[in-house]
Amino acid sequence: MLATGVAARSMSLAEVQRAPPRKPSRALSLYQPPSALPDGPARNQWAMTIDLSACIGCGACAVACQAENNVPVVGVDDVRKGREMHWLRIDRYVAGAADATGTPEFISQPMLCQQCEKAPCEYVCPVEATVHSPDGLNEMVYNRCVGTRFCSNNCPYKVRRFNWLDYNAALAPSEIMGKNPDVTVRERGVMEKCTFCVQRIREAEITASTDGRALRTDEVRTACQQACPTNAIVFGSLTDARSAVLQNRDGARAYAALEELGTEPRVRYLARVRNPNPELGSRP
Repeated sequence: MLATGVAARSMSLAEVQRAPPRKPSRALSLYQPPSALPDGPARNQWAMTIDLSACIGCGACAVACQAENNVPVVGVDDVRKGREMHWLRIDRYVAGAADATGTPEFISQPMLCQQCEKAPCEYVCPVEATVHSPDGLNEMVYNRCVGTRFCSNNCPYKVRRFNWLDYNAALAPSEIMGKNPDVTVRERGVMEKCTFCVQRIREAEITASTDGRALRTDEVRTACQQACPTNAIVFGSLTDARSAVLQNRDGARAYAALEELGTEPRVRYLARVRNPNPELGSRP
């Protein structure tokens, strides 16, 4: 069942069918009332859902994120020193007892910046390098960051990365061409993390504005969403009544990782559904 304090959760089919309906999701805002922003909240409020029943833990999302956002590959030695740089990781949790062969059941859970509405990282940054955008993104201003790493210490999800070394200092011209020109190549000494592929959001907004029309929220696809072979990742706006992300958040399986901390993440997970075929045998 959906117990609190667990990052990756699972439910039986009977529990899903008995689950009471959830209250409809509301548009979240760090600011109360939302109109406290100088220009008011943005029209679109971006959010994401990840279906753990569909996720197969292949890691395609992590590779896509690395390529899209110019995340450096640090190598085995630096990973062993705790200097990994990937913005999205695949966590694995043991979900049940081992079967007859001794193999336990696992749940794969993609973990990225949860884009918290009440983000613990924002409260402790002494230079306001991590701030909240009008459309609900937890942003990183690299030019302000002085590398205190207070935000990383205060993040309960441990998804913020400190750029220890200048991995891009001695790149060959051919290697530079492999970088995404739409994303800043960070220097050493700054914090970085998932941005919900903000460059894609802004590009879609500019295109819609140039065409003289409203942005359709299904136009924006994050790199991880685009690469997912099982369509486990859904991205969209909470203010779009027809968006799939809003419907997923209101389902019986939806939950927020470590929601008891009160961070109010924009990312919601859909608990994995356990529905084994009794004719194929069951785990002990």
